Amino acid sequence: MSIDFSTHTLPESIVDFHTMLVEGKTTITAVVKAYLGIIDLRNKDVNAYLEVFDDAITHAENCDAQLVGKSKAEIEALIRQHRLFGIPFAVKDNIVSAGKKASAASKVLENYVASYDATVMTKLREAGAICLGRVNMDEFAMGGSTENSAYGVTHNPLNLEYVPGGTSGGSAAAVAMNGCLFALGSDTGGSIRQPAAYCGVVGLKPTYGSVSRHGLIAMASSFDVVAPATKNIEDAELIFDVIRGRDPLDSTSHETKGFNITETLPHTGLKVGVPREFIFTDGVSEEVKKSIEETIENLKGKGVEVVDISIPLLKKALAMYYILVPAEVSSNMARFDGVRYGQKVEGADLLGDYMNTRGQLLGKEVRKRIMLGTYILSAGYHDAYYRKANILREQLTADIKQAFSKVDAILTPTAPDTAFKIGEKAGDSVSLYLADIFTVTANLAGIPAISVPAKTQTASGLPLGIQFMSNTDREDVLFALGKMIY
Repeated sequence: MSIDFSTHTLPESIVDFHTMLVEGKTTITAVVKAYLGIIDLRNKDVNAYLEVFDDAITHAENCDAQLVGKSKAEIEALIRQHRLFGIPFAVKDNIVSAGKKASAASKVLENYVASYDATVMTKLREAGAICLGRVNMDEFAMGGSTENSAYGVTHNPLNLEYVPGGTSGGSAAAVAMNGCLFALGSDTGGSIRQPAAYCGVVGLKPTYGSVSRHGLIAMASSFDVVAPATKNIEDAELIFDVIRGRDPLDSTSHETKGFNITETLPHTGLKVGVPREFIFTDGVSEEVKKSIEETIENLKGKGVEVVDISIPLLKKALAMYYILVPAEVSSNMARFDGVRYGQKVEGADLLGDYMNTRGQLLGKEVRKRIMLGTYILSAGYHDAYYRKANILREQLTADIKQAFSKVDAILTPTAPDTAFKIGEKAGDSVSLYLADIFTVTANLAGIPAISVPAKTQTASGLPLGIQFMSNTDREDVLFALGKMIY
């Protein structure tokens, strides 16, 4: 398939795309074909897409048919009504779409075809978006590099020797390689923000419950959030506004307070807290520390007050996370036993069915977390580990809320370093888990967070991410700060 790389063939943003449509500079079909051409060209090396949907061009042609004979004013009115009209996107392989496969990058769900749409997919389609295909991930969202997929490793489009991050590595890679305009992923402990940082794109983790989880294949139910990866802050803001809101099919969802996405909070009056004792420690690269200092100066220069804060429990957050999440994993994964859900590998008896199915069709990282979680929840260890971690989670949440009585946002790096080479951390789970040290807090506390690319130049040429966290349902603060530095 030929690709037209001329000016404005590929839009820079959702607004740019819609402006092109209004001015008659392109068609939705032409842009969708351009994205499909790039996927055809690059995906064999990157392995972001697991499947390209064969109905994407048909949907594009149907959208174009709605524009025939319409004036500029009529097209603008149509776009106001359907705010993502014609926008091509990709979806992580753990978000279901009716009539499409959703395997969670696992052999146990290899042939599963969804019978219904996830609520977020319904909302995106109603807004006019076009799904190009499903993208790779760490199996059942367990991992931090997208090296744990049953369907091969995803490579970082910026340097194919490096990981794209995880678990939503396919989502971030698809955006970074110009394989779509935005992608949906999920964020359990940094799963959209860390790959966004590694791939040089924007990753938004919304407030827990602000976006419905109906149709998201569960990993850790009290942590999981559907989350977008985008090229810029404005696109993340628009997509969040489309997919947010209470869903009767998800009892943990809630209505979020509205805010005008066309208006940005004033810079002056915002106060950002920096937990220096948590950031400027061993294990955090000098380039990352430099990026934080540069960001602080950037914010100060734009009228933001930056102050030092102390939240001692931040240093315990990673330990809490890797106790609580495997416990929830153990519970959620129990359904994939060869009897109730997923494929089956026959054994000599019922126990043999269980052991063969789970032993052969679930990957190493998934099996490890199931065993760890089962151990944590077992009699004699539940109180020693799980209960204590939950108590500390509540205390950390209270401490975070207390900090937000003094500041509007908290600034940290997204990850302690740039992306690492594929295979570099294989067999070293502790080192891999430490990459989540700055991101897990937002999921533990249920607060929103965003990763935006830092301006700092690195020796490897790979990007760094800057993370902001804000109080519950204050995504507007994140968008305002993100626009200042990116």
